[in-house]
Amino acid sequence: MADAGKRHSGRTYLLVPTAILACSLLGGIFAPGAVEEVSAATTEDDIKTAVKTFTKVFNTVEENFAETVTPDKAVYNGAIPGMLRTLDPHSSFFDPKYYQQMRDDQRGRYYGVGMLVGARGGQTVVINPFVGAPSYKAGIRPGDIILEINDKDATGLNTTEIADLLKGPRGTQVQVKMKRENVADPLIFNLTRGEIPRPSVRESFWLKPGIMYLKIEHFNENTSQEVEENFKRLGEQNVKGLVLDVRDNPGGLLNEGVAVADRFLRRGQLIVSHRGRASAEKPYVARRGSQGYDYPIVCLVNRYSASAAEILAGALQDHDRGLVLGDNTFGKGLVQTVYPLSENTGLALTTAKYYTPSGRLIQRDYSHTSFFDYYYRKDVETKNPLDVKMTDSGRTVYGGGGIAPDEKFASPKLNKFQIDLIRKFSTFTFTAQYFGGKEATLPQGWEPDQKTMNDFHQFLLKSGVEFTEADFAQNADWIKARLKTDFYTTAFGIDEATKAAIEDDPIVHRAMDDMSKAKELQDKAKSVIVQRLNRDQNPQE
Repeated sequence: MADAGKRHSGRTYLLVPTAILACSLLGGIFAPGAVEEVSAATTEDDIKTAVKTFTKVFNTVEENFAETVTPDKAVYNGAIPGMLRTLDPHSSFFDPKYYQQMRDDQRGRYYGVGMLVGARGGQTVVINPFVGAPSYKAGIRPGDIILEINDKDATGLNTTEIADLLKGPRGTQVQVKMKRENVADPLIFNLTRGEIPRPSVRESFWLKPGIMYLKIEHFNENTSQEVEENFKRLGEQNVKGLVLDVRDNPGGLLNEGVAVADRFLRRGQLIVSHRGRASAEKPYVARRGSQGYDYPIVCLVNRYSASAAEILAGALQDHDRGLVLGDNTFGKGLVQTVYPLSENTGLALTTAKYYTPSGRLIQRDYSHTSFFDYYYRKDVETKNPLDVKMTDSGRTVYGGGGIAPDEKFASPKLNKFQIDLIRKFSTFTFTAQYFGGKEATLPQGWEPDQKTMNDFHQFLLKSGVEFTEADFAQNADWIKARLKTDFYTTAFGIDEATKAAIEDDPIVHRAMDDMSKAKELQDKAKSVIVQRLNRDQNPQE
């Protein structure tokens, strides 16, 4: 580690709480840079005294504790995280395992067999194999139960341990024994590990002629390139309106978030800026610009849209380039610089705050709340009444509480019956039993028919799920949507299942209806800017 007071080289990230997205990075990450030199707030003697105190405490614990002390556990899992928790919710330490996982997330690839697994009733089951991955090509299905991996009993192993066994160098072999519903004997799959891409843009297609849908799941090293490739594949010259979906997007690399925002704005427009105690203000402006494409944009957000996703949404909103639809975003406006340390570990330290083009701070206040409440807050309407700014057209926007949408769209809350079915994995298990022992095929355009609904009704009764006939009837449409997604995942793959769900999503339909409002917003901003330019060029005497 570099000495204190000297210039540090690190990679900067905007990271959001891992608790929200299963140990994924949330936020925006920008290219390797340096933190400017800054005078220490504490004296060198204070630091030396503190280090000596810690060393003495650790030595005392190591010599006298009732059991053997593992340094990794005491330091990696104890002392360092404990210190960082006194700073802010986002500074964190990566041990070798999570540091490698972070790098895999950034690169957008890893080596393994390519399937998502989860815990179900004390067993580990396949949630879905990734289309094109070794697991998918071998015929592994959602619902298959993992019994053994390379003759190692999988009983009692958690999903992380299972995933670690399935990963490995490209070209190496792994044998997996599976139990499938309605199949008497276990199935043996001999898989060759390969490179598993993790694209950040999984869905991109025409909702209807001229209206394009683009979903960005996170921002890794390939995101801006993936966006470009999808526009080229569909033909950007044919786009009359864009539904840009960053719901549940936790962020990632800041440079990639900036690059995506760049392509929608005019050259020279400010995208974001950041500044901190140890670094001067740094603005990011659009260098490429929209290249003349000015189709209206509706940007979908929710409470789990964070950091780099908020940078993108905030830039579109502040410049009136797009209409933001959905729920208040997470409100993560802290920049983490990741410093590689020894032993393949890393320190993600908050070094700056970022601001939207209008100058508002997106970071929510965390000084008077617990980290738990900060991560899992119920109040998504927070804003700082003292942080009031204007968009290009003169609309009022606030900082201090994430990006507030231009138009609210709250997804319907789940009722008790729906929550019960989800917790018991009812539609997932029914689907596995339905396809178990037979070929997993469906006709194109398949929809759950009355026989399927009757069979599922009987399945619920046999499974001991408590419900009334009124519950089943009132939730019929919701059940059909869940069954359709699970059936499509098994028969066509997760990509087709996701596409079908998007096409049926109410907020996506609302976004298409709001495209004219996005156009009006954009036209108004252009008009106001022209008026300002004329006024500046022709001031009244």
